[in-house]
Amino acid sequence: MVNDETKRKLRELNLGEIISALELQQADVNTITLSFDERLQRIVDYLYQEKYNNKIQRLIKLSKFRLPKAEVNEIYYQKRGIDRNTIQELSTCQFIHSNTDIIFQGFTGSGKTYLACAIGKQACKQQVRTHYIRLPDLLVEHDEAVMTQRSHHKLLKKYSSYKLLVIDEWLLNDISEDEQHFLFELVERRHDSTSTIFCTQYRQADWHARLGGGIHADAILDRIVHNAVWVETGDMNMREYCAKNNL
Repeated sequence: MVNDETKRKLRELNLGEIISALELQQADVNTITLSFDERLQRIVDYLYQEKYNNKIQRLIKLSKFRLPKAEVNEIYYQKRGIDRNTIQELSTCQFIHSNTDIIFQGFTGSGKTYLACAIGKQACKQQVRTHYIRLPDLLVEHDEAVMTQRSHHKLLKKYSSYKLLVIDEWLLNDISEDEQHFLFELVERRHDSTSTIFCTQYRQADWHARLGGGIHADAILDRIVHNAVWVETGDMNMREYCAKNNL
């Protein structure tokens, strides 16, 4: 077994997982009889898996999901009118590689946020840098940033850098003219190079008016709706269903 000094060096190199792998091998009579090459291969496999798992958990934590425990394989479909095949296809995250957007649209409580967080977690598992934010919170950040032009540009740079951005409560509140311009700039920077998931109560026909009905509304819509997968989440209240069934 490795001595304490070697263990110290491994920890200093951030390779403490190797120590755990060696201890597991030492405790397994079937493993300690293997050749050096076979044991080394198992140690490398163990190290890779541990490093991968740690990275995924870090990505999930940094994504700030509203529902971090949401999982694709736990989505409830019965009587909701949601196409299982569509969700399964989205969960492969191929839409990210084609820079396609997703729009989850439905009544309040219909599970839009859960679906978005579940797909977002799948992206994290594929090591895609992802972030979740409510539009009201994003606009608060914008209002604070407009105090200095530099902060405004930093905010745009930050939110245009995520390969997948989840914007919840899209168009829930009225949007000022200055906020329309900010959203246009953000959508323009993300267009055709990243993917965005929008969660909204409003149908596409209502978006133009909710975005102010002017040229910014035209420009924002033009950059979203032509390359987006639209998923209606139905009118079943999932909060009520989960409460009744202790889920």
